[in-house]
Amino acid sequence: MRSEMGMDMSDRKTIRVAAAVIYKDGRVFVTARGYGEYKGWWEFPGGKIENGESAEEALVREIKEELTAEISVGGLIKTVEYDYPDFHLSMDCFWSEVVSGELVLKEAEDARWLAKEELYSVKWLPADLELIDLIKRSMDKTKMR
Repeated sequence: MRSEMGMDMSDRKTIRVAAAVIYKDGRVFVTARGYGEYKGWWEFPGGKIENGESAEEALVREIKEELTAEISVGGLIKTVEYDYPDFHLSMDCFWSEVVSGELVLKEAEDARWLAKEELYSVKWLPADLELIDLIKRSMDKTKMR
């Protein structure tokens, strides 16, 4: 219901996305946004979940479209709920690994493989920042899935 003052939080548009924390040899793959208000900020790759898709299906499709590689999706790390100024983001974040192809940037401005001690060396998008401590702790474990 709209208040006289404008939109209340329940009117805010929710965008559902899936993100891949691609893990290999003690490092995670991260990308820098190549467009928009947050251009140059870092994130875990992924994208919007379309109607009728599971989060895992969306993630496989998005990584193929944006990075050309095929991934396998592992366990859910966390669902991040974050309020940006114009929308609410619901982001399912999964451990993932490349199963075929190479990671080729089609949309991102830059990419890096970060070891756990390097995770705070980039400027994270606010929603992705909520994952960093959790990922860092998990990277201490020998098996992720």
